[in-house]
Amino acid sequence: MPKTSARLLALLSLLQARRDWPGMLLAERLEVSPRTVRRDVDRLRELGYPIVTTKGPDGGYRLGAGTQLPPLLFDDDQAVAIAVALQLATTTGAGIEEAAVRALHTVRQVMPARLRHRIGTLQVTAVERPVAAQVGSDVLMALSAAVHAREVLRFDYLSVSRLETDDGPPAPPRRAEPHHLVTAGGRWYLVAWDLDRDDWRTFRADRITPRTPTGPRFTPRELPGGDVTSFVTSRFRGSHGTGDWPCRGEVILHLPASEASPFLRDGVVEALGPDRCRLTLGSWSWPGLAAAIGRFDADIEAVGPAELRAAFAQLAHRYTNAATAEPS
Repeated sequence: MPKTSARLLALLSLLQARRDWPGMLLAERLEVSPRTVRRDVDRLRELGYPIVTTKGPDGGYRLGAGTQLPPLLFDDDQAVAIAVALQLATTTGAGIEEAAVRALHTVRQVMPARLRHRIGTLQVTAVERPVAAQVGSDVLMALSAAVHAREVLRFDYLSVSRLETDDGPPAPPRRAEPHHLVTAGGRWYLVAWDLDRDDWRTFRADRITPRTPTGPRFTPRELPGGDVTSFVTSRFRGSHGTGDWPCRGEVILHLPASEASPFLRDGVVEALGPDRCRLTLGSWSWPGLAAAIGRFDADIEAVGPAELRAAFAQLAHRYTNAATAEPS
């Protein structure tokens, strides 16, 4: 690619990356003079890109919005990022698999041969647990629009009790202040303040049927902890805001640390010798924690707390009964 064309591509990529660029900063990033930046901006304008000159001590540039914006150009890294994102779209549970395949095909068609070959060699296989239920893109767009507009959302919600039985009259629509749309573990969730329960809730998006019109605008409440990732993780762990597991214990495993660590996600393993290690682990309940530790094929020394030792005794009694009881 000619040097000037490569520089124009780099300039366009920078202009797309942020709203305003001081002229001197652009010159430094491109390693050219401010005069060269001005000439390159003029060339892009001739190609139809609406670049606006901004006022200020140093002056600057902004890529303006325009309905006649020419096809966007991608550098190598952006092309690879798009290819990876589109191939991973099949694991989102958003019902956009076919659209993602078509989009990737379209992107490949407009790429230069060099980038098209690079994308073609990038084959990604996403190994995820199957999504139990997909969410329609129309539902995701409706939820996203309500979050963005800060409007009270009215929706029908298929609760667990409704999934198990169809008895009883239809439930009234739910009302909530939507705050975040998140994805976790192959599912989509709406984090919202439930106006009827007067509490924070995480709703499964695949069970939501939005109603129109939406309700009045609201002033967002402060999410507990201030961080949606910590909030959702806490709710899933049953810790209600701390971000940590509600039950955490410590044991000694008669197992090398190298054999225990590959099977832990957020536990802490400390080597105590060639065949012993200290394991600190958390879970949503004490029996659940004891069961998780028991899956290691090794002798266990319970360090504490007392609740963990009691859970080991409870499971030992339960397992003994299961091993000795005759089938009914």
